[in-house]
Amino acid sequence: MERNTQLRQDRKHGHECGSPGFRTLFGLFMVLFSTLVWAQDRAAHTAYLAGSGNRALDQHMIQLLENSLGRDIVLRPLDNGQTTTPDQAPIIAIGPSSFSRVRQANRQAPILAMLVEESFIEDYAADNPGQISAVYYNVPLELQATIGKAVLPHATKVAIIATTETAELYEPIVDKLPPMGLQPRVFIVDSQEDLIPTLVRALNYGDFLLAGPDDMLYNPRTIKHILLTAYRRNRIVIGPSQAYVKAGALASGYAPFPAMTRAAADQLEYYFVNGEFPAPVYPDRFSVEINSQVARSLNIPLPDKETLDQELERAQAQYEGTGE
Repeated sequence: MERNTQLRQDRKHGHECGSPGFRTLFGLFMVLFSTLVWAQDRAAHTAYLAGSGNRALDQHMIQLLENSLGRDIVLRPLDNGQTTTPDQAPIIAIGPSSFSRVRQANRQAPILAMLVEESFIEDYAADNPGQISAVYYNVPLELQATIGKAVLPHATKVAIIATTETAELYEPIVDKLPPMGLQPRVFIVDSQEDLIPTLVRALNYGDFLLAGPDDMLYNPRTIKHILLTAYRRNRIVIGPSQAYVKAGALASGYAPFPAMTRAAADQLEYYFVNGEFPAPVYPDRFSVEINSQVARSLNIPLPDKETLDQELERAQAQYEGTGE
């Protein structure tokens, strides 16, 4: 009798499992299970961040990166001294010191450099395509010159100073400024003692001084002397960065942090799809920092910041359209 009862229960259970309602529930369960597995797989992408050592800056960058990254990429900070990652996961290095530290300790690591200038990272990226890439921090010199032209519409000559080691930084723009109505001339500084005399000759030539990402000339030891010399000769300095505008340069283009982190997110997403990084890129947007006090002191009527930003945006669209 017990055996017959068990058979009836088994037949009933089998009938219920074969019912349309059960099959529907089972199908929904399998869809949900598959979705969870897919979501876990997508969330398995992990990138690591090697900080600059500036805690406030690193936290700000982490927050912006997390806002820009999709849910399928998890960002984790590297522990102190850590240079290897599970399964060679990519590392975002904040600043040149961070990049150098990671690169020298682990030459196999895929690295995305941020807050680095093109002149610093370009050789690494060229020698290690797909493994090393970057979001450039500096603004192309053509765009910086556009700011100078917007501030001084009647300007026709651009002065540039460089050392023999850094003169190549300015080679790409020598042929690009004349179509903008600007004639550039590079003055070579042979020694630190020659800086001010060479600068005076440059300022006598140019309507403004275009400062590039040249740490040998533009650094905390020299910038005060450069800016004072330019000010006394009623000349303005454009560039090389926001920091120098605060020190006394009239204006400079800069890449906003959100634009840089959006570009970094695109680089990471490309990496996880293709297994390698694309070539280094500039952010898709720049803005202009201006020093109104310097403009007033030199009696220079400044366009408003919105006008300068729009002019820079137009110049950037043209710059990108040339495929540079």
